[in-house]
Amino acid sequence: MLQKLDISNFTTVKAKCIDHIPLTYQVFGKPLFQAPIVLVNHALTGNSMVCGSGGWWSGLIGEGKCIDTNRYTVLSFNIPGNGYDGIKENLIEDYKTFNARDIAAIFSEGLKLLKIDELYAVIGGSVGGGIAWELAALQPELIKHLIPVATDWKSTDWLKANCLVQEQILLNSNNPVHDARLHAMLIYRSPESFKQKFDRTFNEERGVYNVESWLLYHGERLDRRFTLSAYKELNHILGNIDITEKRGSFKEVARSIQSNIHIISVDSDIFFTAAEDKITFKELQEVKHNVTHAIINSAHGHDAFLIEFEQLSKLLKDIF
Repeated sequence: MLQKLDISNFTTVKAKCIDHIPLTYQVFGKPLFQAPIVLVNHALTGNSMVCGSGGWWSGLIGEGKCIDTNRYTVLSFNIPGNGYDGIKENLIEDYKTFNARDIAAIFSEGLKLLKIDELYAVIGGSVGGGIAWELAALQPELIKHLIPVATDWKSTDWLKANCLVQEQILLNSNNPVHDARLHAMLIYRSPESFKQKFDRTFNEERGVYNVESWLLYHGERLDRRFTLSAYKELNHILGNIDITEKRGSFKEVARSIQSNIHIISVDSDIFFTAAEDKITFKELQEVKHNVTHAIINSAHGHDAFLIEFEQLSKLLKDIF
Protein backbone atom coordinates (compact mmCIF):
# COMPACT_ATOMS: atom_id res chain seq x y z
CA MET A 1 0.00 0.00 0.00
CA LEU A 2 1.29 3.43 -0.97
CA GLN A 3 1.74 5.75 2.01
CA LYS A 4 2.70 9.42 2.16
CA LEU A 5 4.86 11.70 4.26
CA ASP A 6 5.05 15.49 4.04
CA ILE A 7 8.47 17.10 3.94
CA SER A 8 8.30 20.79 4.84
CA ASN A 9 10.68 23.69 4.18
CA PHE A 10 13.28 21.70 2.30
CA THR A 11 16.35 23.53 0.99
CA THR A 12 18.19 22.03 -1.96
CA VAL A 13 21.93 21.93 -2.51
CA LYS A 14 21.50 24.94 -4.80
CA ALA A 15 19.75 26.83 -1.97
CA LYS A 16 16.25 26.65 -3.42
CA CYS A 17 13.60 26.43 -0.69
CA ILE A 18 10.61 24.18 -1.35
CA ASP A 19 7.70 24.62 1.05
CA HIS A 20 6.24 21.15 0.67
CA ILE A 21 7.39 17.86 -0.82
CA PRO A 22 5.08 14.82 -0.71
CA LEU A 23 7.22 11.71 -0.20
CA THR A 24 5.46 8.43 -0.91
CA TYR A 25 6.68 5.01 0.12
CA GLN A 26 5.79 1.35 0.52
CA VAL A 27 6.63 -1.20 3.19
CA PHE A 28 6.89 -4.93 2.51
CA GLY A 29 7.44 -7.88 4.82
CA LYS A 30 7.56 -7.38 8.56
CA PRO A 31 5.99 -4.21 9.99
CA LEU A 32 8.36 -1.39 10.84
CA PHE A 33 10.43 -1.96 14.00
CA GLN A 34 9.61 -5.67 14.17
CA ALA A 35 12.60 -6.72 12.05
CA PRO A 36 15.81 -5.28 10.56
CA ILE A 37 14.97 -2.59 8.00
CA VAL A 38 16.28 -2.72 4.44
CA LEU A 39 15.91 0.44 2.34
CA VAL A 40 15.70 -0.22 -1.40
CA ASN A 41 16.34 2.67 -3.79
CA HIS A 42 14.78 2.39 -7.22
CA ALA A 43 16.48 3.03 -10.55
CA LEU A 44 15.57 5.62 -13.21
CA THR A 45 12.28 4.18 -14.45
CA GLY A 46 11.56 2.24 -11.26
CA ASN A 47 9.41 2.98 -8.24
CA SER A 48 8.58 1.81 -4.74
CA MET A 49 6.99 -1.45 -5.96
CA VAL A 50 10.13 -3.49 -5.39
CA CYS A 51 8.60 -6.93 -4.86
CA GLY A 52 5.44 -8.99 -5.18
CA SER A 53 3.32 -9.10 -8.31
CA GLY A 54 4.78 -6.61 -10.75
CA GLY A 55 7.70 -5.79 -8.46
CA TRP A 56 10.74 -4.76 -10.48
CA TRP A 57 13.19 -6.54 -8.12
CA SER A 58 10.93 -9.48 -7.18
CA GLY A 59 13.64 -11.90 -8.31
CA LEU A 60 15.73 -10.67 -5.37
CA ILE A 61 13.17 -9.56 -2.79
CA GLY A 62 10.18 -11.48 -1.44
CA GLU A 63 9.14 -14.48 0.61
CA GLY A 64 11.96 -17.01 0.59
CA LYS A 65 14.08 -14.81 -1.69
CA CYS A 66 17.54 -13.44 -0.90
CA ILE A 67 16.08 -10.41 0.87
CA ASP A 68 13.41 -12.45 2.61
CA THR A 69 10.28 -10.51 3.51
CA ASN A 70 9.60 -13.13 6.19
CA ARG A 71 12.75 -11.92 7.97
CA TYR A 72 13.13 -8.26 7.03
CA THR A 73 11.17 -5.05 6.73
CA VAL A 74 11.67 -3.70 3.22
CA LEU A 75 11.12 0.03 2.77
CA SER A 76 11.21 1.91 -0.51
CA PHE A 77 10.63 5.61 -1.23
CA ASN A 78 9.55 7.06 -4.54
CA ILE A 79 11.85 9.76 -5.83
CA PRO A 80 9.57 12.83 -5.75
CA GLY A 81 8.46 13.56 -9.28
CA ASN A 82 8.83 10.01 -10.62
CA GLY A 83 5.07 9.93 -11.22
CA TYR A 84 4.36 6.58 -9.62
CA ASP A 85 2.50 8.15 -6.72
CA GLY A 86 -0.01 9.77 -9.07
CA ILE A 87 0.47 13.18 -7.43
CA LYS A 88 -0.61 15.72 -10.02
CA GLU A 89 0.46 18.90 -8.29
CA ASN A 90 3.25 20.79 -9.99
CA LEU A 91 5.96 19.79 -7.53
CA ILE A 92 8.95 20.43 -9.75
CA GLU A 93 8.76 23.26 -12.25
CA ASP A 94 12.44 22.91 -13.15
CA TYR A 95 13.64 19.36 -13.83
CA LYS A 96 17.09 20.42 -12.64
CA THR A 97 15.84 21.26 -9.14
CA PHE A 98 17.21 18.12 -7.47
CA ASN A 99 20.50 16.28 -7.70
CA ALA A 100 21.28 12.91 -6.12
CA ARG A 101 22.32 14.49 -2.81
CA ASP A 102 19.00 16.31 -2.57
CA ILE A 103 17.12 13.04 -3.03
CA ALA A 104 19.25 11.40 -0.32
CA ALA A 105 18.47 14.33 1.98
CA ILE A 106 14.73 14.00 1.25
CA PHE A 107 14.93 10.28 2.04
CA SER A 108 16.80 11.14 5.23
CA GLU A 109 13.99 13.48 6.25
CA GLY A 110 11.50 10.72 5.51
CA LEU A 111 13.39 8.32 7.75
CA LYS A 112 13.34 10.90 10.56
CA LEU A 113 9.57 11.31 10.20
CA LEU A 114 9.22 7.53 10.41
CA LYS A 115 11.49 7.61 13.50
CA ILE A 116 14.00 5.27 11.85
CA ASP A 117 17.52 5.93 13.13
CA GLU A 118 19.26 2.83 11.83
CA LEU A 119 19.08 0.69 8.71
CA TYR A 120 20.31 -2.86 8.43
CA ALA A 121 21.05 -2.27 4.76
CA VAL A 122 20.57 0.16 1.91
CA ILE A 123 20.68 -1.34 -1.57
CA GLY A 124 20.13 0.29 -4.91
CA GLY A 125 21.01 -0.24 -8.53
CA SER A 126 22.11 2.41 -11.02
CA VAL A 127 20.93 5.88 -9.92
CA GLY A 128 19.36 4.23 -6.84
CA GLY A 129 22.82 3.03 -5.85
CA GLY A 130 24.24 6.51 -6.36
CA ILE A 131 21.58 7.86 -4.01
CA ALA A 132 22.57 5.11 -1.54
CA TRP A 133 26.16 6.39 -1.65
CA GLU A 134 24.89 9.93 -1.04
CA LEU A 135 22.78 8.81 1.93
CA ALA A 136 25.78 7.05 3.48
CA ALA A 137 27.88 10.18 3.11
CA LEU A 138 25.09 12.32 4.55
CA GLN A 139 24.54 10.04 7.57
CA PRO A 140 27.75 8.05 8.06
CA GLU A 141 26.44 6.01 11.01
CA LEU A 142 22.96 5.24 9.70
CA ILE A 143 23.59 2.15 7.55
CA LYS A 144 25.11 -1.16 8.62
CA HIS A 145 25.48 -2.55 5.08
CA LEU A 146 25.78 -0.23 2.09
CA ILE A 147 25.22 -2.16 -1.15
CA PRO A 148 25.69 -0.13 -4.34
CA VAL A 149 24.89 -2.30 -7.38
CA ALA A 150 25.87 -1.42 -10.96
CA THR A 151 26.61 2.13 -9.91
CA ASP A 152 29.27 4.46 -8.55
CA TRP A 153 29.74 7.28 -6.06
CA LYS A 154 30.04 9.79 -8.88
CA SER A 155 28.75 10.46 -12.37
CA THR A 156 31.71 9.89 -14.68
CA ASP A 157 32.39 11.88 -17.84
CA TRP A 158 31.02 8.95 -19.86
CA LEU A 159 27.83 8.90 -17.79
CA LYS A 160 27.40 12.66 -18.03
CA ALA A 161 27.89 12.49 -21.78
CA ASN A 162 25.15 9.91 -22.18
CA CYS A 163 22.85 11.87 -19.88
CA LEU A 164 23.42 14.91 -22.06
CA VAL A 165 22.41 12.95 -25.17
CA GLN A 166 19.33 11.70 -23.31
CA GLU A 167 18.48 15.26 -22.28
CA GLN A 168 18.80 16.56 -25.84
CA ILE A 169 16.47 13.83 -27.11
CA LEU A 170 13.97 14.62 -24.34
CA LEU A 171 14.08 18.33 -25.15
CA ASN A 172 14.05 18.15 -28.93
CA SER A 173 12.34 14.97 -30.14
CA ASN A 174 8.73 14.94 -31.33
CA ASN A 175 8.34 11.65 -29.45
CA PRO A 176 10.76 12.29 -26.55
CA VAL A 177 10.17 9.48 -24.02
CA HIS A 178 9.93 6.85 -26.76
CA ASP A 179 13.04 8.03 -28.59
CA ALA A 180 15.14 8.56 -25.47
CA ARG A 181 14.33 5.02 -24.37
CA LEU A 182 15.64 3.63 -27.67
CA HIS A 183 19.00 5.29 -27.07
CA ALA A 184 19.03 4.30 -23.40
CA MET A 185 18.56 0.61 -24.19
CA LEU A 186 21.79 0.67 -26.20
CA ILE A 187 23.80 1.68 -23.14
CA TYR A 188 21.82 -0.46 -20.68
CA ARG A 189 22.71 -3.59 -22.66
CA SER A 190 25.85 -4.65 -24.55
CA PRO A 191 26.76 -5.69 -28.11
CA GLU A 192 27.17 -9.30 -26.96
CA SER A 193 23.74 -9.23 -25.30
CA PHE A 194 22.18 -8.09 -28.58
CA LYS A 195 24.04 -10.78 -30.51
CA GLN A 196 22.87 -13.51 -28.13
CA LYS A 197 19.30 -12.28 -28.10
CA PHE A 198 18.74 -11.46 -31.78
CA ASP A 199 21.59 -12.80 -33.94
CA ARG A 200 20.42 -10.68 -36.91
CA THR A 201 17.03 -12.46 -37.09
CA PHE A 202 14.28 -10.78 -39.08
CA ASN A 203 10.67 -10.14 -38.01
CA GLU A 204 8.67 -10.98 -41.12
CA GLU A 205 5.39 -9.80 -39.62
CA ARG A 206 6.66 -6.29 -38.90
CA GLY A 207 9.15 -6.11 -41.74
CA VAL A 208 12.07 -5.13 -39.50
CA TYR A 209 14.94 -6.87 -37.75
CA ASN A 210 14.01 -8.26 -34.34
CA VAL A 211 16.45 -5.92 -32.61
CA GLU A 212 14.58 -2.99 -34.17
CA SER A 213 11.20 -4.42 -33.19
CA TRP A 214 12.43 -4.94 -29.63
CA LEU A 215 13.74 -1.40 -29.31
CA LEU A 216 10.52 0.09 -30.67
CA TYR A 217 8.52 -2.06 -28.25
CA HIS A 218 10.52 -0.75 -25.27
CA GLY A 219 10.07 2.82 -26.47
CA GLU A 220 6.30 2.38 -26.80
CA ARG A 221 6.03 0.59 -23.46
CA LEU A 222 7.87 3.30 -21.50
CA ASP A 223 5.98 6.05 -23.30
CA ARG A 224 2.71 4.57 -22.01
CA ARG A 225 3.73 4.54 -18.35
CA PHE A 226 6.40 7.20 -17.80
CA THR A 227 5.98 10.96 -18.03
CA LEU A 228 8.33 13.31 -19.84
CA SER A 229 8.81 15.41 -16.69
CA ALA A 230 9.82 12.32 -14.69
CA TYR A 231 12.30 11.18 -17.34
CA LYS A 232 13.93 14.63 -17.56
CA GLU A 233 14.23 14.87 -13.77
CA LEU A 234 15.58 11.36 -13.19
CA ASN A 235 18.05 11.71 -16.05
CA HIS A 236 19.33 14.93 -14.48
CA ILE A 237 19.71 13.25 -11.08
CA LEU A 238 21.58 10.36 -12.71
CA GLY A 239 24.07 12.77 -14.25
CA ASN A 240 24.64 14.59 -10.96
CA ILE A 241 25.93 12.08 -8.42
CA ASP A 242 29.02 13.15 -6.46
CA ILE A 243 29.49 12.43 -2.77
CA THR A 244 32.69 14.51 -2.70
CA GLU A 245 31.26 17.86 -3.82
CA LYS A 246 32.12 20.46 -1.15
CA ARG A 247 33.22 17.63 1.17
CA GLY A 248 36.79 16.85 0.21
CA SER A 249 38.41 13.87 -1.49
CA PHE A 250 36.71 10.51 -1.94
CA LYS A 251 39.01 8.91 0.62
CA GLU A 252 38.15 11.60 3.18
CA VAL A 253 34.43 11.09 2.68
CA ALA A 254 34.71 7.30 2.58
CA ARG A 255 36.74 7.22 5.79
CA SER A 256 33.83 8.78 7.66
CA ILE A 257 31.28 6.21 6.43
CA GLN A 258 30.86 3.55 9.12
CA SER A 259 28.95 1.09 6.92
CA ASN A 260 30.25 -2.20 5.65
CA ILE A 261 30.46 -1.42 1.93
CA HIS A 262 29.70 -4.15 -0.58
CA ILE A 263 30.24 -3.00 -4.17
CA ILE A 264 28.69 -5.14 -6.90
CA SER A 265 29.61 -4.55 -10.55
CA VAL A 266 28.68 -6.13 -13.87
CA ASP A 267 31.63 -7.16 -16.00
CA SER A 268 29.90 -6.11 -19.25
CA ASP A 269 28.39 -2.88 -17.92
CA ILE A 270 29.27 -0.01 -20.28
CA PHE A 271 27.24 2.54 -18.30
CA PHE A 272 28.67 2.23 -14.77
CA THR A 273 31.80 0.28 -15.61
CA ALA A 274 33.43 -2.41 -13.51
CA ALA A 275 36.76 -0.69 -14.19
CA GLU A 276 35.59 2.42 -12.30
CA ASP A 277 34.34 0.27 -9.43
CA LYS A 278 37.73 -1.44 -9.22
CA ILE A 279 39.37 1.96 -8.77
CA THR A 280 36.79 2.85 -6.11
CA PHE A 281 37.39 -0.45 -4.30
CA LYS A 282 41.18 0.04 -4.34
CA GLU A 283 40.83 3.52 -2.87
CA LEU A 284 38.42 2.27 -0.22
CA GLN A 285 40.85 -0.44 0.83
CA GLU A 286 43.40 2.25 1.63
CA VAL A 287 41.14 3.81 4.27
CA LYS A 288 38.74 1.02 5.32
CA HIS A 289 38.83 -2.70 6.05
CA ASN A 290 35.11 -3.50 5.88
CA VAL A 291 34.74 -3.34 2.10
CA THR A 292 34.17 -5.99 -0.57
CA HIS A 293 33.87 -6.00 -4.33
CA ALA A 294 32.02 -8.68 -6.28
CA ILE A 295 31.30 -8.94 -9.99
CA ILE A 296 28.29 -10.32 -11.84
CA ASN A 297 29.40 -12.17 -14.96
CA SER A 298 26.88 -11.50 -17.69
CA ALA A 299 26.59 -10.61 -21.35
CA HIS A 300 23.64 -8.34 -20.60
CA GLY A 301 25.47 -5.16 -19.61
CA HIS A 302 24.13 -2.67 -17.09
CA ASP A 303 20.68 -4.31 -17.01
CA ALA A 304 22.19 -7.51 -15.62
CA PHE A 305 21.31 -6.27 -12.12
CA LEU A 306 17.68 -6.68 -13.21
CA ILE A 307 18.27 -10.04 -14.89
CA GLU A 308 20.95 -12.11 -13.12
CA PHE A 309 19.04 -12.72 -9.89
CA GLU A 310 20.69 -16.06 -9.14
CA GLN A 311 24.17 -14.56 -9.24
CA LEU A 312 23.12 -11.46 -7.34
CA SER A 313 21.47 -13.56 -4.65
CA LYS A 314 24.62 -15.67 -4.22
CA LEU A 315 26.75 -12.54 -3.89
CA LEU A 316 24.43 -11.14 -1.21
CA LYS A 317 23.59 -14.33 0.72
CA ASP A 318 26.14 -13.75 3.51
CA ILE A 319 24.62 -10.32 4.21
CA PHE A 320 20.99 -11.44 4.23
